[in-house]
Amino acid sequence: MPVIALHCSGAGANEWYSLAETLGDDYELLAPEHYGSASNGAWTGEHAFTLADDAARAIALIDSSQSKVHLVGHSYGGGVALHVALARSSQIASMVLYEPSAFHLLRQLGELGAEAFSEIAGVARQVGDGVLTGDYRRALAGFVDYWGGIGTWERMRPSAQRALICWAPKGPLDFHALIENPTPASAYRALKCPVLIMRGAHSLKPPRIIAERLAELLPDSRLLVIDGAGHMGPFTHASEVAALIVRHIAAIDAQSWKAKSRVAATPMERFHLRSDSETVKSFDGLMA
Repeated sequence: MPVIALHCSGAGANEWYSLAETLGDDYELLAPEHYGSASNGAWTGEHAFTLADDAARAIALIDSSQSKVHLVGHSYGGGVALHVALARSSQIASMVLYEPSAFHLLRQLGELGAEAFSEIAGVARQVGDGVLTGDYRRALAGFVDYWGGIGTWERMRPSAQRALICWAPKGPLDFHALIENPTPASAYRALKCPVLIMRGAHSLKPPRIIAERLAELLPDSRLLVIDGAGHMGPFTHASEVAALIVRHIAAIDAQSWKAKSRVAATPMERFHLRSDSETVKSFDGLMA
């Protein structure tokens, strides 16, 4: 059964290297990249960007699959994954979401979400202002230090910083698509597949509130807190997060395979790790 994994903003397919190793040869891991990545290039500018534009690749993979798929997403990739799941709900075997950036939910939570929304809206403005004035370095330094902790940007390798600077114009589009997502909270109650939601023990307020709210909204969900981790847990705690993802997927498959013989999975060749992907390596360990 295929596993589709969607990366966070500023990253790429290599975010899922540990997941690929942990899944082994029993699964086909597909990691489509978003606009702004080295493989897909800049957003086309043909119309106003929405989550649907980055979701299209995953949806095409689902439509071409002969079986249901497991869907995995981190941060922005989690927001895209939720969009994909709503679009193809009958084809999703399960989901795993690590601190999905469904920022639009904060606007639907009244006083509870107001402070958190103000916080993330401030980050979005800072990135947008930096891109608008051409100061990509300042914009990305603030972005990286918000998610990874103060000093993270300065500890990055220069090549990693340059890769993120190249991605910078996509940042405001991601924030806008997430914040202006018109999906009502109630829509997520229609997603009946089993969902594992993870957040770091050191989670920031916006993703923490979102993770907890989604755990309430999704009918068949559970929330796990990763000790010692923050928002970038899939990088800083890659092995632990990957193991939990695979455990969740294996448990779901074990249930669905009780009444039928197991079909041989497709080999891993379709997951290509690009050695030139400095964007992803920039967060790998968060150090130079």
